[in-house]
Amino acid sequence: MSEDCIFCKIVKGDIPSKKVYEDEELIAFHDIRPIAPVHFMIVPKEHVAGLNDCRPEHRDLLGRILLLAPKLAAEQGLKGFRTMINTGREGGQEVFHLHVHVFGGGSTLPKT
Repeated sequence: MSEDCIFCKIVKGDIPSKKVYEDEELIAFHDIRPIAPVHFMIVPKEHVAGLNDCRPEHRDLLGRILLLAPKLAAEQGLKGFRTMINTGREGGQEVFHLHVHVFGGGSTLPKT
């Protein structure tokens, strides 16, 4: 845990969130600035600053996150969705705690 990390504070329960899911390793909650009708994040409870900081020992954790995404998306009513991992300041990362955005539910999402 990092004392100044907002996601670590959410994991500890110091900051409230609109939870979608929680287990011993992961927490998922709705984004406070959604870019789609459904927009939540899957966050490991272990503080890892970003994707660049992942090591081989994080392989199972990353796999769990990616396998959880479609399950939670379906539970949120999404038939299709996007995932996004911003990495580093130049990659648009604002909170330096690894997190995977899952979003969808609208026809206004930009095509890529």
